[in-house]
Order: sequence, then structure tokens, then C-alpha cells
Amino acid sequence: MKRYRNGEIWDFEEEMQLLGDGFCDQREVILGLDGDTTCTVCVCMPLIPFADELPDPPPILSRAVAGCSNHNSVGESAARDALELVMADALSKAGSTRFCVQAVCLAVSGVNHPTDIERIMNWLRDIFPSHVQFFVQNDAVAALASGTMGKLHGCVLIAGTGTIAYGFTEDGRDARAAGAGPVLGDWGSGYGIAAQALTAAVRAYDGRGPYTALTTSILRKLDLSSPDELIGWTYSDPSWARIAALVPVVVTCAEGGDEVANKILRDAVQELASSVKAVVRRLQLCGEDGNDTFPLVMVGGVLEANKKWDIGREVINCICKDFPGVHPICPKVEPAIGAALLAWNLLARYSRQGTLRSETYSS
Repeated sequence: MKRYRNGEIWDFEEEMQLLGDGFCDQREVILGLDGDTTCTVCVCMPLIPFADELPDPPPILSRAVAGCSNHNSVGESAARDALELVMADALSKAGSTRFCVQAVCLAVSGVNHPTDIERIMNWLRDIFPSHVQFFVQNDAVAALASGTMGKLHGCVLIAGTGTIAYGFTEDGRDARAAGAGPVLGDWGSGYGIAAQALTAAVRAYDGRGPYTALTTSILRKLDLSSPDELIGWTYSDPSWARIAALVPVVVTCAEGGDEVANKILRDAVQELASSVKAVVRRLQLCGEDGNDTFPLVMVGGVLEANKKWDIGREVINCICKDFPGVHPICPKVEPAIGAALLAWNLLARYSRQGTLRSETYSS
């Protein structure tokens, strides 16, 4: 184990050692992390005996939050800094140290290739003692686990700043759709919806598109006086989360009867539903006759219920036309806790099999 370049953030461990056992919780713990383009959350959960059933809700010793950990959005150095900071903060709040950690389940957006996983695994090995088990996966896996108490079966649809559909079968096969980022078309995501709204406002202003209430509503929201200023506002800081924050404006305009805003949301529903359908078909989660029941975990601000325009409900209605066995689940716990529960389930499985190894899940 090395101190790595951010060694000072672990100084609290030496302070605890000096203060003695009364200031340091020596029980074994699991860290669960969920990171995306908006923020990174880490929870510290006690290692529950494998002979016991997981309590519902699971006990959480501490929770910490840091910035974006998607390396495609902020770069690898900043992403690693956010991850290391949030893990140290969670352990410090729990009165624990890295030597008490038995497993780390790190689920972050932007982990899409074996090279991403290997890079993160090597970095984690530098930070933690050799006994710690690592499970590295895309953030969609933690989101699925948050709705299934750590079990990997079914499909998850994430629609926040970005979007992805990810599914697992009981025998371990997986498939994904979307999740390629805004440049390659995360349509249906918060970014995709807001970017189309900005485009519609500019098109209406210069005469290429129909009138839309989005123009005045967006200008009011951003405290701008003219559509000409939208170009400067957009490119001064084109961060994904900043653009996606305009989604409530689109929903409000749609609820007010604006046809352009309504079309943007209807198109988003079709895109999100098609992502889920693609995963379900590839994995045959619906069974051979298409009627088997399967869980669909729904996560993300875009899918949260609104007054009239409930995007999540419309997505389910669209999926039900092809797959009536879909069973939508709104998780009771956040994805970071799902990551911790997934680590616990994997450790329990390896304990029963008499093997321990680090494992990854990615397409």
C-alpha cells in the first residue's frame, strides 16, 4: 500500500492511531461508491456476517460526497482525486481506516472498457492493503443493485445527466444500450433533452424553427436578455450537468402546452424505452414468449414524477406495449448503498465457494 500522491488526505489514520482504540472503530467494513458526471457518493457499511440476512434498510456508518469522477468529463487526474477524497472522507467520518476495509465496490460512469477497469484496479491496489477485494463496474450496475438488494438480475434504466440501460441475467450474461455520452447521442438524458431545447430556442429565434415558449423561459432562467446570448452561455462552460439543469424548464413549458417542448419529451420517452427494449431482447429477460416478469430499476432525476409530464411513467407505458411482464422498481436506497450491497453479496458468494478474488462487470 502506498500513500499515493494525495497522501495527506489519509493523515487522519495516524491521528486515530495516536489517540488509541477508543477513537478508532476496528470493525470490518465495506465501501460502496457511485460516481457520475455530477457528483460521487461513498458509503461505509459494516461487514454483516454472511450467515445473517441483510437488514432492510442496511446499516450505514457514514456517507461522503465529492465532485465528478467520470474521467471522460473531467480527466483522469481529477476523477481519481475525487474518488480518493470521498473514500478517505467516508472512512474518517466512520472512525475507521483502510486496514478495516474488506471490500471496495467502485461503480462510476465512464467505465466502459477493460482498459478503464484495469487502470482503476491498479490504482486501488496502490491505495489499499493487499487483503482488500475490489469490484469495479459501470455506475449502472450499482443502480441496478440498489433496487435488487445487491443481486444482479433484471434491467436498470438510468436517466439523469446522462443515460444508460444495463441488464443482467441470473447466469451472469450482461448487455447495455446507450451510455455513450452526449457526443454519440445520449438522447433521452437530461443533457439530451436540454440540448434539444437550447437548439429549438436558437432555431426559433433565427427563423429555422417554429415559435416555442422555451426561448423566453430559458432566457428568464439564465437571466439573459437575448437569444444571441445563448451561444456565449452554452460554450463558456459546456459541462454536461450545467446543460442538463435546464430540464425542469422544458417540463414546465410542456405542461403549459408548448408543442416543441412536448415533442422533445415524447422523443426522450421513445429513446429511453428503446434502450430498455434493446437490452431486454438481447438477454431475453422477458422469456421466449415475451411475457415473463423481470425487474426494471428506474434511477435518475429525469425519471422522477412531475406534475403532469411524468417521463418515467410514460417510459413504462411504452415498454409495457412490448413487454407486459416489466416490473418497475423505484429503489429505496441510493446507488452507493447498492454498490456496498453488491460487494457484500459477492463476498458472501466467494466465502461459500471458498474463493476470494477481485471481480469486474463491464460490457
